[in-house]
Amino acid sequence: MTQGPLTTEAGAPVADNQNSETAGVGGPVLVQDQLLIEKLAHFNRERIPERVVHARGAGAYGTFTVTADVTRYTRAAFLSEVGKQTETFLRFSTVAGNLGAADAVRDPRGFALKFYTEEGNYDLVGNNTPVFFIRDAIKFPDFIHTQKRDPYTGSQEADNVFDFWGLSPESTHQVTWLFGDRGIPASYRHMDGFGSHTYQWNNEAGEVFWVKYHFKTDQGIKNLTAEEAEILAGKDPDSHQRDLREAIERGDFPSWTVYVQVMPAAEAATYRFNPFDLTKVWPHADYPLIEFGKLELNRNPENIFAEVEQSAFSPAHFVPGIGPSPDKMLQGRLFGYSDAQRYRIGINADQLPVNRPHATEARTHSRDGYLYDGRHKGAKNYEPNSFGGPNQTGRPLWQPVAVTGVTGETVTPVHAEDNDFVQAGNLYRLMTEEEKERLVKNLANAISGVTRDEIADRAINNFRQADEDFGKRLEAAVQALRG
Repeated sequence: MTQGPLTTEAGAPVADNQNSETAGVGGPVLVQDQLLIEKLAHFNRERIPERVVHARGAGAYGTFTVTADVTRYTRAAFLSEVGKQTETFLRFSTVAGNLGAADAVRDPRGFALKFYTEEGNYDLVGNNTPVFFIRDAIKFPDFIHTQKRDPYTGSQEADNVFDFWGLSPESTHQVTWLFGDRGIPASYRHMDGFGSHTYQWNNEAGEVFWVKYHFKTDQGIKNLTAEEAEILAGKDPDSHQRDLREAIERGDFPSWTVYVQVMPAAEAATYRFNPFDLTKVWPHADYPLIEFGKLELNRNPENIFAEVEQSAFSPAHFVPGIGPSPDKMLQGRLFGYSDAQRYRIGINADQLPVNRPHATEARTHSRDGYLYDGRHKGAKNYEPNSFGGPNQTGRPLWQPVAVTGVTGETVTPVHAEDNDFVQAGNLYRLMTEEEKERLVKNLANAISGVTRDEIADRAINNFRQADEDFGKRLEAAVQALRG
């Protein structure tokens, strides 16, 4: 590749490759941002036929039961009364590995949940961590490229991993999670799940609340050390998938208690840090956990390919009373996930049994394409029409968000306590001495594989800025391993 400015696929120079284009400062992302669309669309088509990310997974059906009244916050019908049950499908996964990779590896775990509600399917696509490595979807293809195989060596390279993380200080919080004790769950049943992003709930009166979801495992948290995981991954690559299937087969149904944090919309603008930043958590002291449900998995799929591999999730699948937030990572995923499934499975992916609404009927004017089953027969395929076809409701699923300013690539507005290192340092200081030792050891082993000193030094410095003791220990551990 010749030297020169970064360009689009058409050769036009790129002015800003760090920030998505938004409607005003802090507003939602614009579809006119063709660099964002080009990067995400290209990224979604880089691997066939397995998922580009989250390829390795397992899933099960279950039920979600409402345990507390949340109608003051949302008008979603499936949350309308205590005791109400909704059928669900949950897919667990690792992020970086391919379809044949081992389960017991250090990697975030996907926690993708489909609610088959009477108002259509609601997909909540999260992870087993409350935060992520980046805060803007325009950087997602770059991040995943560092986690995948290097185009020259064909292997994952520590240089690529820590070069990106070191140059992206917002990743420090998630990397501290990843290399800590919870970086390798003992099973899918023994880990928490999170919606991670901020979402909108709105009630019958039109009031808006920003929320974060938490799924707390009722089995208790269990993790593997790096040494235990290395042995297990070699002996039983399918360990997590096997554990989930066998637990359900013997009637030991795994469950999670479901909570939500609720922030009144008016408080978001003046909160001490950006509440839509995916690299940060909301302190429970400010917004305590509110229990509102129970999730139980109680039925295994009959066919892994048909029901797990062909399951398709998208955070753009909302129901009345629930919607998106200005979270720039979420905004990109609203396009990226659906587009990935259209490419991977086909334009009619949502008509497959695992993806089809179970409690209602999908009534659209879409026709034809790969896998189309002719279900609409000869019905008219346009709207409006005079033949009794489905029509719009006139009532949006979520409340509009006010925006101001000019269009363009914008840096997220700075709040009083926005900082990429504070929460990583807080997490480190919450750990016991033994947990700190394991965290430092895990990170040092990974960083010692870096071949360029400036990349290693930059990565270490990010952890030093989170906590001086953290950085000092890590530097000494890396030096010891390098001799």
